[in-house]
Amino acid sequence: MKHLSKIMGAVLSLVLLFSLFGCGEPHEHVWSGWMYDDENGHYRICTADGCTEPRAREYGQHDGTPCTLCAAFRVLAFYAKYNGDQAHESFDAEADDWFQKQAEENNFIYESTCDWSLLNDAYVANFDVLIFLDSRPEDPYVRAAFERYMEKGGAWMGFHFAAFALGEAGSGGSAVEQDWDWYHEEFLGSGQYTDNTWQPTAETLRVETHDHPATEGLPDTFVSAPCEWYSWEHDLRENPDITVLASLDSSTFPVGDNPGEIWYDGYYPVVWANNNYRMIYFNMGHNLVQYGQPYRDLSHTFDCEEMAAMVLNGLFGLVG
Repeated sequence: MKHLSKIMGAVLSLVLLFSLFGCGEPHEHVWSGWMYDDENGHYRICTADGCTEPRAREYGQHDGTPCTLCAAFRVLAFYAKYNGDQAHESFDAEADDWFQKQAEENNFIYESTCDWSLLNDAYVANFDVLIFLDSRPEDPYVRAAFERYMEKGGAWMGFHFAAFALGEAGSGGSAVEQDWDWYHEEFLGSGQYTDNTWQPTAETLRVETHDHPATEGLPDTFVSAPCEWYSWEHDLRENPDITVLASLDSSTFPVGDNPGEIWYDGYYPVVWANNNYRMIYFNMGHNLVQYGQPYRDLSHTFDCEEMAAMVLNGLFGLVG
């Protein structure tokens, strides 16, 4: 729409102007969807029973947080309120703030929740992209809704522990078992988690292809923020449906600094996409922290400019 180009990148705010007549007894307004006014603004009307003509109106100018009319797209992020790892919780908080800032600067709506019941057909139909921040759904009904969302053309971005699974279903191998074949085998393609490095370290990453929105314009190699790196059951290079976008560069070995949790060689993909879905997965999502008391953050994932660019460009690519 013509007016959209005029508000891209703007920092928006809503100005509320209510009618002085016809609202009757005080009540909570129930607003209709935003309606086009002119190139400078838009409005919606209160539809609550207590409002009589002329009904109260809420007017929005193109200088505040984007409404659903102005926003280019909508993003909903899911996370676990307490996932048992302070480093994951550190990343979740950082990512939540970072995505909100990007939404304000790039004209999209970003919402986040730890209520996985919202991942249902009706609610997620309002969003163009779903994000899993270091977590995955466990409820079978929620999982089924997510599968339907993706099969119908929805888009997804996942980070770090969102792909974790260890032990076959019912084996007691871990608190997060591989009990979701569609997700781990078909969608992610990685199968189970097999190993990790420790402690979180900054490493040289190699961009494997520049023919993807997430990696377009990035250098061939760059140094990441500190992360705990995962290895996987399946070799993603052998899966024709998977495009590996970045991996640990051979020059960066050894990876890790804790005896018994150091990698000296091998191939380790850290960012990839499944060509059959609108999705992208990032191994990143584990900040370096000082555990216990006093707890403190020692690194931030999005301090790496290349990583931040890869995530933002990947997001735009999912909705492009």
